[in-house]
Amino acid sequence: MSDRNQHDADHLETLDRDLHRLSYLEGATQYAARPMVGPGIALAFMVIAGFAAAIFFGHEPSSYVVVLAAVFGAYMALNIGANDVANNMGPAVGANALTLGGAIAIAAIFESAGALLAGGDVVSTISKDIIAPSAMASTDVFIWAMMSALISAALWVNLATWIGAPVSTTHSVVGGVLGAGIAAAGFAAVSWPTMSAIAASWVISPVLGGVIAAAFLALIKSRVIYQDDKIEAAKKWVPILVGIMVAAFAAYLALKGLKRVMTIDLPTAVAIGAALGVVAWLVTVPLIRKQAVGLENRNKSLKVLFGIPLVISAALLSFAHGANDVANAVGPLAAIVHAAEFGSFSSEVAIPMWVMVIGAFGISFGLFLFGPKLIRMVGGQITKLNPMRAYCVSLSAAITVIVASWLGLPVSSTHIAVGAVFGVGFFREWDTSRRMRTLSQTLPEERRIATEERRRRKLVRRSHFMTIVAAWVITVPAAALLSGIIFIILSAIVS
Repeated sequence: MSDRNQHDADHLETLDRDLHRLSYLEGATQYAARPMVGPGIALAFMVIAGFAAAIFFGHEPSSYVVVLAAVFGAYMALNIGANDVANNMGPAVGANALTLGGAIAIAAIFESAGALLAGGDVVSTISKDIIAPSAMASTDVFIWAMMSALISAALWVNLATWIGAPVSTTHSVVGGVLGAGIAAAGFAAVSWPTMSAIAASWVISPVLGGVIAAAFLALIKSRVIYQDDKIEAAKKWVPILVGIMVAAFAAYLALKGLKRVMTIDLPTAVAIGAALGVVAWLVTVPLIRKQAVGLENRNKSLKVLFGIPLVISAALLSFAHGANDVANAVGPLAAIVHAAEFGSFSSEVAIPMWVMVIGAFGISFGLFLFGPKLIRMVGGQITKLNPMRAYCVSLSAAITVIVASWLGLPVSSTHIAVGAVFGVGFFREWDTSRRMRTLSQTLPEERRIATEERRRRKLVRRSHFMTIVAAWVITVPAAALLSGIIFIILSAIVS
């Protein structure tokens, strides 16, 4: 009997060891598989997009081309969500006004709403007349050129996300169209004045965004932060800044986001924005006064008053981004669908709703699966943000687009937002250096901070600055080169 008990005990011990091994194996398997969850879901979404295209276009002779384009269109949308949307939500997350999960949820909802409710229903197939459609030899050449542009833009944005550089997805599409157009029709087919204007926006967008953001931060510092009674100053200025924010976004959306309903010119859009801005100011005054009750006279209290306006501005930025940038991203896909359906191509085509749905949901999935990396980078790794600084970034993004529209300048929302973050950081460096220099002059010689030490205290990480600027500069040529190579390969396969 005792031998049997001993045998049972040995058996239980062996079983226990095996279970431990299994649990370790299961844990190791889960750990190894975790990095594959995101790509797996992304791949499933691309397959679903292909099935959707097959359902809508299964009766067409060239349906396989549309299915392939839908798969790559979904891939492009995923990459936009991973890269582009970080610019809208990064500042709010970096300022601790939103958690990462909250930012992703808000961005996913408002990006999709902007794309589906206010997204442009017509898009230039060759992305702002870069390539003359008449230069294309045939419909098939046009289709494969657009396919090459789509694939190259998606691959470039994917690479930029991997290295941690926020780039313009619109510029990526522009580069893709340029490279494929040159490969298909030669250099003469390119509208070089259009390309010159786009190249100018590389400089105009970030500089304008940075200057406006720095100007607002200077205003907040002088009128609120450096005042003796910070709370009383905030009660006056926060409603004014909220009014400016609402006016800017209302004008922006009236000008750019209501094309499905009506066309509004710039003066009318500005008038609509101004009226809604005044209403927002009147509504905000009592709300801020109520919120300010009992707050201490310190900078930490100011963060509370700027928190909710910052979250609202981030949501509005996402809606505006969805309304305007999604159409550019799915433009090549819409062009392919139109050419495959009608056997012809034109300078402008309508975007089918199912194409917009792929764009909207792809952005949401891309943001959810791969967006946190760039959100953290934009929000906290370029320079330290708080709600006041982040609010300046959001304000700058909206106002810069309005100013650029008024001046007729092509700008990139990505470059504006990231340029605004840099502008805030560099202004803080200058302001801190100025104050330290002034303070040093009042101190005894032995307590003064050395000039070399003041120069060493940088508030903007130069490594990120150089990486991002380099990525911006090479986006169009890199996407163009990649697109030209892909077009040559695809032409060789289908011919």
